[in-house]
Amino acid sequence: MANTAYNEETRIRITLQYTAEGEIDVPEWLQVGLRTIMAVFVLFFMTRLLGKRQVSQLSTFEYITGISIGNLAAYLSLDTDNHWVLGLTALFVWVAFSLTIEWVQLKSKRGRDFFDGKATVLIQNGKILEQNLRKERTSSDELLEMLRRNNVFNIDTVEFAILDTSGELNVLLKKEHQPLTPKDIGLPVQHEAAPMTVIMDGQVLADSLKKVGLNENWLNAKLKQLGTSPENIFLAQVDSNNKLYLDPYDQLTRGVH
Repeated sequence: MANTAYNEETRIRITLQYTAEGEIDVPEWLQVGLRTIMAVFVLFFMTRLLGKRQVSQLSTFEYITGISIGNLAAYLSLDTDNHWVLGLTALFVWVAFSLTIEWVQLKSKRGRDFFDGKATVLIQNGKILEQNLRKERTSSDELLEMLRRNNVFNIDTVEFAILDTSGELNVLLKKEHQPLTPKDIGLPVQHEAAPMTVIMDGQVLADSLKKVGLNENWLNAKLKQLGTSPENIFLAQVDSNNKLYLDPYDQLTRGVH
């Protein structure tokens, strides 16, 4: 009995052993580990190939594709009785089919309507369309919840609401309830570009400085005036007016300069 236990322990500890035919016999735990690592890399590659839409709001077909590819990846990792090539083949077929569907959607409005469906108007001219709610199997409670997600608590303020194919509700408020803009009162405004991050994790981003027409000398001079240096800065941005925002590490001074 002791010899049997010793032999079993020895067999488990050996990672690779040769069979009688001279082939390498890989333990199942190692097979699963290697196949899982391969599945992770393949899945990452496939997701990048499918594009950003696969990791954002999903359409019906994209939802099905995501579930299927995940199941195939699990099969590829755990089903050691079958050859891994079968799992890879299934993955590649799914991705190729998905890319074909996306190409059809880009080229054809009918294709987009068939695979993604059409957006549904739930509120029009301030009136709830009960028939469309039933069509989308959406209750009044769910409608109110979606409106609250859009910061709308009084349904009387809504002019138009449409349920997109992604499942997101987009709302247009009545004119009298829309926020006042500078254009409404004839106030001229200057164009404002998006702020550019020039320091991240203590590292100066030279390319970002060039995009806003500045250089490291300008940045270092600004930091010197404040008695600090780039390595003390967690994050720094420059806006369209060349104002520098600093977010230092620890308890250093934070503000706009």
